Amino acid sequence: MSYKDRKVITIGIVSELTGLSERQIRYYEERKLIRPERTPGGTRKFSFADVEKLVQIANHMEDGLQTSEIRRMEQKALRKDKELRERMLRGQLNAAFPQRNK
Repeated sequence: MSYKDRKVITIGIVSELTGLSERQIRYYEERKLIRPERTPGGTRKFSFADVEKLVQIANHMEDGLQTSEIRRMEQKALRKDKELRERMLRGQLNAAFPQRNK
């Protein structure tokens, strides 16, 4: 696991890093745009990747996008990434095991 994906940052630090209020960060979590982990005591823990994502979300919001639009954009990007990975894997398999004409 990359250091960017480790959930170790508290919401207060995320707020300082992003300039977002803790309330805004919680709102984005409620809208399913960000998914922090929770400690057994309920403390939210974020990763550096989450911080970057929150900055992108804030930029989209400043551009006038709604949270539902941002979520749709993310889902579309995830589908594209999945399709690309599948095509690359098929290409690798075809290169490793070429079809033979019979």
